[in-house]
Amino acid sequence: MDLAFIVTIFLIGFIGSYLSGLLGIGGSIIKYPMLLYIPPLLGVATFTAHEVSGISAVQVFFATIGGVWAYRKGGYLNKTLIIYMGASILIGSFIGGYGSKLMSEGGINLVYGILALIAAVMMFIPKKGLDDIPFDQVTFNKWLAAALALVVGVAAGIVGAAGAFLLVPIMLTVLRIPTKMTIASSLAITLISSIGATVGKVTTGQVDYYPAIIMVIASLIASPLGAMAGKKMNTKVLQMILALLILATAVKIWVDIF
Repeated sequence: MDLAFIVTIFLIGFIGSYLSGLLGIGGSIIKYPMLLYIPPLLGVATFTAHEVSGISAVQVFFATIGGVWAYRKGGYLNKTLIIYMGASILIGSFIGGYGSKLMSEGGINLVYGILALIAAVMMFIPKKGLDDIPFDQVTFNKWLAAALALVVGVAAGIVGAAGAFLLVPIMLTVLRIPTKMTIASSLAITLISSIGATVGKVTTGQVDYYPAIIMVIASLIASPLGAMAGKKMNTKVLQMILALLILATAVKIWVDIF
C-alpha cells in the first residue's frame, strides 16, 4: 500500500474520531460516507459497503474507548442508562452485524440512509430546558430506553456503526437526558454496542484489517482530544454541529440511492 493510501485513511479516521469524542458519537455517521466516497475520488482505493461497514465497526470500538476515558470524571456518565441501553444494544448490534452478511450492498446503504434521515429529523426537534436539569435529578423510562436501544442496535449493526448518531437524538428528544450527560453516556453505550457489531463483522469475514488498523491508530489519538474539547463547548453549539453533520450525510446518501 502506498503513502497516499495510508495518509487518506489516517485523516478519515482522525477527523471522524475527533468529531466522535466531541459529539458523543461513534463516528460512523461521518466515516461511513468518507470511506465510501473519498478513497475512490482520490484514486487510492475502492471499498464495498460490506468492507466499509466492517472497517467502521472495528474503528468505532477504539474511538469510543478514548472518548469514555476522557469523560470518566465529573458525573457525566449515567450508569443506569448505560446498563439498560448497553445490554440491549449489544444484543441488537450482534444480530445486525452478523445478519448483514446476507444483505446486498444497496440494502446496507438504504438502512444507513434511513437511520441518518431519522436522526437528522430528531436533532432539529426543539429541546427546551433540557440542560437546566441537574445531573443528580435525571430520570427516564428504563424499559423504553432498553427497547429503543435494541432496535437501534440491529439497524446500526447492519451498517457497522454503533448507533450513537441515532442514540444521541433519542436520548435528547425522547428520554430527555441533558446534552453533556447524553454525549458521555452515549459514548459508553456505543463502546458496548461496537463489541457486538465488531464480533458479527469479524466472524462473517467482512473486515479489511489493514485500513482498519490505520483507522484505529488515528482513533486513539483523536477521540480523547475531541472529548476534551467537547467538555468546554456550549451545548447548543454541540447540538447544532451534530444536527448539521447528520443532515448533510443523510442528503448525500439519499442522493446516491436515487
